[in-house]
Amino acid sequence: QVQLAESGGGLVQPGGSLRLSCAASGSISSINSMGWYRQAPGTQRELVATITSGGSAHYIEHVKGRFTISRDNAKSTVYQQLISLKPEDTAVYYCNADGILTIAHSRFTAWGQGTQVTVSS
Repeated sequence: QVQLAESGGGLVQPGGSLRLSCAASGSISSINSMGWYRQAPGTQRELVATITSGGSAHYIEHVKGRFTISRDNAKSTVYQQLISLKPEDTAVYYCNADGILTIAHSRFTAWGQGTQVTVSS
């Protein structure tokens, strides 16, 4: 009932930049929190950043100052600007959203399919 479509991953050299996008669609009444997670090979998925509908952002410590999360509520889209990328940022990045459906006003949590970010020279 809710789909998240991610784009913007790719291969970049250390110190480079990328911009990830994630657009939500479906039977959505409202979206509360949107965020980005990542999972490197052999590790658990970890939270990277989240943002509320009011624009309040939270980041994990080792991306502060390098990653910036933002959202366009009118487009149901969340973005993440990644700068000063490091090899340890290499992972599949997943978009996440939770909110309320139009049907029965029930809650939903949705995940995107993931987009690969590879930082390598």
